[in-house]
Amino acid sequence: MHRPLQESCTLQLLNFNVSDPHLVNKAFWRTCSFMLGAALQRVFKQEANLQLHSFPGPNIKSGSFVHDIVLGVQNWEPTKAEMRAISAEMVKLAAQDFRIERLEVDLDLATEMFKDLRYKSEQLPSIAQQHQNRVTLYRLGEHIDISRGPMVASTRFLGKCTVLAAHKLANEGVSDAFYRVQGVALPAGFALNHFAYGLLEQRAQKLNPARLPNEPFEEQRQMQLS
Repeated sequence: MHRPLQESCTLQLLNFNVSDPHLVNKAFWRTCSFMLGAALQRVFKQEANLQLHSFPGPNIKSGSFVHDIVLGVQNWEPTKAEMRAISAEMVKLAAQDFRIERLEVDLDLATEMFKDLRYKSEQLPSIAQQHQNRVTLYRLGEHIDISRGPMVASTRFLGKCTVLAAHKLANEGVSDAFYRVQGVALPAGFALNHFAYGLLEQRAQKLNPARLPNEPFEEQRQMQLS
């Protein structure tokens, strides 16, 4: 939304009430995953050794948005209070109405930006190779992550949101482990009754079957699936 137009084109603005909301829903779901990464970084203390890995392409039918992380503990079983704290941070981000900005940088700059983040650094070469040595990033305040997008224009489009589960996927090295954090959300201005939203929450707790973070990253295949 905040990206300058580089050539003459026909611009169609989509909202959540269009007759075919598939593309809008995917952009919203992808934005939720992106915001979840920002929320996790805000909530976890430094001693947890949190590292954001990636978030798979959105699959609305799966029932949840996800963000895959690595923690410096192999037996994390999140409490309801911890899940509520992450959910509350998502709501805070929405209330702060951060612009979500698309950035396109060359591989050298991306490598410098993510030099201290092992998993991001490992993903950059294959992404840049498929895009003429360029990498697409998104920014929300001080939070920046890798994503091909698109996303919605602002965090204020997030309405009711619940982060519900963190599934352990695999051990990573001697002391770390991969976890898949999952949630469900509605766009701002949309409402469901308590029972209906509760059914969405139940479904979102089930392990999302998207590509695992320790599987080879194949962007072209990911684009086809999402």
